Amino acid sequence: MYTLSRVRFVIAAVLFLAACSPTQTASTTPTTTPSPAVSANASSPAPSAGTGSQTDTEWGRIWDAVPAGFPRYPGSTVADDASAEPASARYAIAGGGDPADIASWMQSALETATFSTQALSGPLEDGSFVLDSVGEGDCKIRVKVARMGGLTFVTVLYGAACPNA
Repeated sequence: MYTLSRVRFVIAAVLFLAACSPTQTASTTPTTTPSPAVSANASSPAPSAGTGSQTDTEWGRIWDAVPAGFPRYPGSTVADDASAEPASARYAIAGGGDPADIASWMQSALETATFSTQALSGPLEDGSFVLDSVGEGDCKIRVKVARMGGLTFVTVLYGAACPNA
């Protein structure tokens, strides 16, 4: 369990990073295989286009960024540097936000973007929700929504078999 001072430090770090222009660094070998763009919810702006690089995680191989048009919760701020854990995207929602509502919104947005829900789990022991979605072929996406202090974080793992253009 996090101590209050650590939670305050993380919140301060996220707010500081949100005020700065985040940069993305590639941590593995880039791929050269072009892929089609993902269909996405038109009302959800994307933070960036795919970088073409991938990272191996405990969950599986992921793209280091989500493609343009990937659904993003309204009012969220890019928080890629909020954790050392690899992710395709990480967002923070100031003022908290209900993780159940955010997970439900993400489920609807991904289904609108033609991804099927495989499972929506939660609330888990820490109060978080995990949404597992699938697309064509071996495409899989995991979205975790977790509250920490006064912020709610959305972490996206966008599988390497998914289109990323």
